[in-house]
Amino acid sequence: MNREMLLEIKKVTKQFPGTKALDNVQLSVERGEVHALCGENGAGKSTLMNIIGGLYPPTDGELFFEGKKIAPKNPGEAQKIGIGFVHQELSLCPHLTVAENIYIGRLPHKGDMIDFPKLWENADEVLSRFGANFSSKTKVSDLTVSEQQLVEIAKSVSLDCKLLILDEPTSSLTDKETRKLFEVVRSLKQENISILFISHRMPEIFAICDRVSVFKDGRYVCTMNVPEINADDIIRAMVGRELGNLYPPKSSCIDKTTELLKVENLSGKIFKDVSFELYKGEILGFAGLVGAGRSEIMTALCGIDKKTSGTVWVNGKAQSFKNYRDAVDQGVCYLTEDRKKQGLYLDMSIKSNMASANLKAVSKGIWLQEKLEKRLADEYVKRLSIKVAGIEYPISSLSGGNQQKCLLGKWLSIKPKIIIVDEPTRGIDVGAKLEIHNLLRTLADEGVGVIMISSELPEVMGVSDRVIVVHEGHLSGEISEDDMMTEENIMRLASGEAV
Repeated sequence: MNREMLLEIKKVTKQFPGTKALDNVQLSVERGEVHALCGENGAGKSTLMNIIGGLYPPTDGELFFEGKKIAPKNPGEAQKIGIGFVHQELSLCPHLTVAENIYIGRLPHKGDMIDFPKLWENADEVLSRFGANFSSKTKVSDLTVSEQQLVEIAKSVSLDCKLLILDEPTSSLTDKETRKLFEVVRSLKQENISILFISHRMPEIFAICDRVSVFKDGRYVCTMNVPEINADDIIRAMVGRELGNLYPPKSSCIDKTTELLKVENLSGKIFKDVSFELYKGEILGFAGLVGAGRSEIMTALCGIDKKTSGTVWVNGKAQSFKNYRDAVDQGVCYLTEDRKKQGLYLDMSIKSNMASANLKAVSKGIWLQEKLEKRLADEYVKRLSIKVAGIEYPISSLSGGNQQKCLLGKWLSIKPKIIIVDEPTRGIDVGAKLEIHNLLRTLADEGVGVIMISSELPEVMGVSDRVIVVHEGHLSGEISEDDMMTEENIMRLASGEAV
């Protein structure tokens, strides 16, 4: 049965200085379908969404919406047409209420005064469509990430949205919150609203989407019906090759006589009496539910946050890190899960970001040396196969996967003894994930201690030689044998049960 076409993209090209982000691409979205958009980082997905959403004009090509040619010059124009966009980084005003955020710029008035009873009534009516369990009078700053996301969706729907773009909507959500989001998506579909769904997570595509379009290197590859394909079909189209095993082989040379790191009775604000060892040659995984305290253990370990008690040894020597600088000086570094807010300087160049953790190496006295900065950046761009138009470009111009590689390069430049990576592949594509997994294994084989925190259980099991599970601030168990390393066993420990 032929369905009505809502959006058609024809021969769209987008040229930026030094790079062609989109090259003669096409895309069609039917009314009332959930349409996935896949591709490696840098494939052009976000650029195309920004054109549809009115943030960028196309260099060439045409857009048609409900059969009419459109050219939105800004997000406001796109909204009037019926296009809503929920970005990965949410754009709400945290100091305002939910209702004020939903109707910002169009608040109901009674005379010269805002009609708050009408505002709350309208907002609560929209929220009720999605089963929201919070009031429209609630301040946005008091909501969880998933609740804020619901407010963004409600805002778009209140504008009579016909097409909703969701960009990596589950990247910061728990499994329970993701299931709730999928319920919302299904309810929108029943209202004949179309969804453009950008995701790198294959199970989500098969759970919620009707069709999937694949982009590669700024070009359109193909569109497939989801019920007729499997994950391998999408991956092949994305990377243009067979990936083989998604995870590198486990280590065969772990030296349990050499403790690179030892932590004993470490306690902090939300965790207590944490003790573990990291051996030479291994990748140690940390698993657990969101909020269990995994990241807090690591930030306290390396002096970013305060510990209340406990001892840390690096290569057999007791350490007392008063701050993060002390830890870095001893070769211990932490790669934050939030690369955009805490890991990188988005307005600065790729070159400056690469050198920012190791200024001593690129300075003479108090003066930075541009030649040394360039040499260091070029070294790690080459080593990590980072795709850049030039190291003078702002790091914000890079795709998520290439930004993550830059963050790795920044800390590898200090020649670390121990590297702690928190959600190292969040929001990046399968090809970039494979590269980062292989890099972590190479570092471990070269003698660098590697600790990886991940909420993706297949990643934890696939990359780690040993997994420690955290439950409500305590270590609930450890799994090292392959036959015991299952999702069920990890979830049992993460929920406080015994294996």
